[in-house]
Amino acid sequence: MKQFDVIVIGAGAAGLMAAGRAAEKGARVLVLEKMKREGRKLLITGKGRCNITNDLAVSEFIKHVYPNGRFLRNAFNRFYSQDVLQLLEQYGVETVLERGGRYYPKSQKAADVVRALKKWIDELGVEVRCGQQVDELLLENNAIKGVRCNQERFDCEKIIIATGGKSYPATGSTGDGYRLAEAVGHNIENIRPALVPLTVDSKVPGKLESLNLRNINAILWIDGKKAAEQFGEMTFISRGLDGPVILTLSRAAVDALNHKRKVVVTIDLKPALDDKKLDNRFLRDLDANGKKKFRNVFSDWLPAALVPVFMEELKLDGEKECSQVSASERKAIRKLFKNWTFEITGHRPWEEAIVTAGGVATSEVSPKTMESKLIAGLHFAGEVLDLDAETGGFNLQIAWSTGWVAGDAVK
Repeated sequence: MKQFDVIVIGAGAAGLMAAGRAAEKGARVLVLEKMKREGRKLLITGKGRCNITNDLAVSEFIKHVYPNGRFLRNAFNRFYSQDVLQLLEQYGVETVLERGGRYYPKSQKAADVVRALKKWIDELGVEVRCGQQVDELLLENNAIKGVRCNQERFDCEKIIIATGGKSYPATGSTGDGYRLAEAVGHNIENIRPALVPLTVDSKVPGKLESLNLRNINAILWIDGKKAAEQFGEMTFISRGLDGPVILTLSRAAVDALNHKRKVVVTIDLKPALDDKKLDNRFLRDLDANGKKKFRNVFSDWLPAALVPVFMEELKLDGEKECSQVSASERKAIRKLFKNWTFEITGHRPWEEAIVTAGGVATSEVSPKTMESKLIAGLHFAGEVLDLDAETGGFNLQIAWSTGWVAGDAVK
């Protein structure tokens, strides 16, 4: 039987990084991946563009990580955004910095990132076996001795679990790492979708499907109290709300829904204008177009697709002249523009969640080595840990950094 120093379970972002770093340290590394090829989830990140990382300083970055970003401080100080960008550049991936501090491949192709990582680990002699699902971790005296996989035994001294979470299960993330960790005594914090579209109690989204709104402000209300706020873009889907601001709010929304609390999202379509300034604009436009049909002026205030929806919602007569619009109608319009309200009834399934909240309790893992405090030789990396973050390259950087630290510690 071929002996390995390290077995990495999972060939995603964290697993490939861990395997490469362990091999750089001189370890004989085997990667076991249950899918038919490596990097399946990486290929679809950032809608196929791969938001590699973010340029925020560590002190700011960890504020975007839940539930305990401080756990990552050591890992980020050892391997951070510029380190992964430099590694990828060595293997032909040029990157560009876009708004929000987001780094992408210049080619806009996630496949180039996967290709670079595969080339790196190939050069280092890492052995990768796809179509291999790990069934069991093998222990002796509370220490790692190997794995059982498809009725075959592989011996090793160290194991790195980098199986991902439960989001996008078609890519292989079906919670295997939680099962393996729990079987050897680890606690798994409540698993639930994060960065997931929200469903609403309204037929309106169906009328606006695929409409993208920019520069809006979204506020999350839980039991009538303001819980969170985000400025940016959102998109309507057939049964709900999607887009960066909604995804960022979704973690708190999902937790509140799970606790049977009332969840509401309000949208401010004109956050740059307070009520008075917005009303002044309405008055100015209406006065300047007194004889025109109200519908025509209303169209200047909103994207075309929203006009009939708002007209219906407000029960407005678009055929009447602008000069006939009353103060009470202006007030109703202003309220809807600044406080468009949606009651959140649920969230879309795991298949549409970008990341998983919950996972292996970080209190049972060393932040300096990503090694289990319970089982000698067992390490964790990436989404399998109870760490998740907002959109913007944060989750991939968690994978890169924890993968590198785990790989660095095994030899």
